[in-house]
Amino acid sequence: MTPPPWFRERADGRPFTRRTALKLGTAGVLGWSLPQCLALAAKTGSRAAAKNVLVILEQGGLSHMDTWDPKPDVVADHRSPFKPVDTNVPGIRFTELLSKTAKVADKLAVVRSMYHAKGGADAHPNGTQYALSGAHPSGAAIEMPDIGSVVSQLIGSECKALPPYIMVPGNDEQAAETRTGFLPASTRVFKTGGNDLADPGWTIHGIVPRAENQGPRFETRHGLRDALDRQQAGHPAGAFDPQGMDRFYDQAFDLLGSPKVAGVFDLKREPPKVRDGYGPGHRGACYLMGRKLIEAGVRFVTVDVRWPHTPDLPGGFNLNWDHHDLIYAKGSCGTIRDKAGGEGRYGIGHWVMMGSVDQAYSTLIADLHDRGLLAETLVCFVTEFGRTPRLNKHQGRDHWTKAYSVVFAGAGVRGGQVVGRSDKEGGYVLDQPHTPEDYAATIYEKLGVDRSRPLYTSSNRPVYFGHAGEPIAQLM
Repeated sequence: MTPPPWFRERADGRPFTRRTALKLGTAGVLGWSLPQCLALAAKTGSRAAAKNVLVILEQGGLSHMDTWDPKPDVVADHRSPFKPVDTNVPGIRFTELLSKTAKVADKLAVVRSMYHAKGGADAHPNGTQYALSGAHPSGAAIEMPDIGSVVSQLIGSECKALPPYIMVPGNDEQAAETRTGFLPASTRVFKTGGNDLADPGWTIHGIVPRAENQGPRFETRHGLRDALDRQQAGHPAGAFDPQGMDRFYDQAFDLLGSPKVAGVFDLKREPPKVRDGYGPGHRGACYLMGRKLIEAGVRFVTVDVRWPHTPDLPGGFNLNWDHHDLIYAKGSCGTIRDKAGGEGRYGIGHWVMMGSVDQAYSTLIADLHDRGLLAETLVCFVTEFGRTPRLNKHQGRDHWTKAYSVVFAGAGVRGGQVVGRSDKEGGYVLDQPHTPEDYAATIYEKLGVDRSRPLYTSSNRPVYFGHAGEPIAQLM
C-alpha cells in the first residue's frame, strides 16, 4: 500500500496532513516567514471539546469486514455471511451484526482506514499496548505511558472521590498491558476487577466505609497523614514521590468518606429498564458501568470486556475476538488446540460476541445522548488490529494490521460519516490512512492537551508525547 501524496513526514517525524497544509497555506498568504509557519505547524493544543473520554476496548482483533466495513463483493470463499444493512444515514452501511447500532449511525464517525505503519505490534500484548498508549511499543528508547495516564498527570479529574483513570474490569488477558511508563505511580490506572459484573453480588472490596473509619477516628488518621508530610518535607528530592503519594492518600480518604462512591459502583441502583437496555450479562454491565463512571465525572474510563466462562457456555473459556478458527460457528469454535489457536471462543455472530456488543454499544450511545453526556464525552470504540481479508484453512481469520476500523462519537465529532476506505477485500487502506498515533493525538486534541509541551521523567528529562501523529481532521 502506498500512502497518498499528501501523507509526508516533517523534519520532526510528524506527518503533514491536509489540516496542516491548510494552516501553512493560510499563513503563507498572510506573509508569515518559514520559521513562523513551522511554529504554527508544531502548535497543537486547543480549547477542549471533550470533558471526559470513554474508551470501549474490544480486545482480540475484531473483524472489520464482519462489522463496520462490509465487503459484499468479495469472492464467496472468503466473504462474510453477514449481509450489509442500511443505517439511519443514507449511504452508510454496516453488517447485520450491527443492526441496532445502525439506528444510531447518525451519531458515529467510522474510521475505516486505520493501519499500522510499522511492524512489530501484530500480537495481542504489544497490539493492546499500542492501542492503550498511541505509541508504538517496539524499539522505543523509553516506555510510553497509557493515554489515560498522561491525561491523569496533566489534567487530573474533577471527581475527587475517584481516580482519574479507571479500567472496567481490568482483569482480562491484555489488561496487564497498561503502563505508567516514566510517569509517577499516581497516574496508574485503577482496575475495578470482577469476573462477572452482572453477578448481583459483584462489588469492589474496600470502597464501602467501615464503621471504625468514620467520625473522629477517620479525621485523626487524616491528621496523622499531614503530620507525616511535614516530617518528610526536609527529605532530599528523589527519596520519594510526595505529589504521587498525596494523590494516592487523597483518593483513599475520598473513597472512604464519599457517600457517592458506593452508588457509582452499584448497578442495582439503575432502573430495570435502563439495565435491561444494555442487555443481560457481563458486557452490558461493563458498558453501563462505563457510563456511570463518566456520569460521576471520571476523566478517562476504559471498558475492557471479555465475556466470562459460565456454565451455560460450554467451550467458551476465552471469549475475545481472536477468531483464528471457525469464525462463523454457531456455537463454540472448539476446545482443543488442534487448528490455528482460536479455541475457547464462540462464533462472531453469537449473542455473547457481536449480539451483546450491538445491544450494549447502541444503548450506550443513546443513553449518553439522552442524559446530555455525549456532547462532552469522547467515546472511542477500538480494537488492537483487524482480521485477514481471506479465511485460513481452518475457516478463521488471522491478525491483520494493514486495515481495520475504529469508531468515534461525541465531543463535537460530526456523526453520520465514514472516514477513509479500504479496498474491496478490506485488506489495504486506499485513502486517508490513520494510525494509533493519530488516534491518540485526536484524544489529546479533544481534551485540549498541548502536545507541543513535553512531560518530564524523574531525572528531569523531557519526553514528548502524541507528537508522532496528527488529530484526524474530519473528527475535529
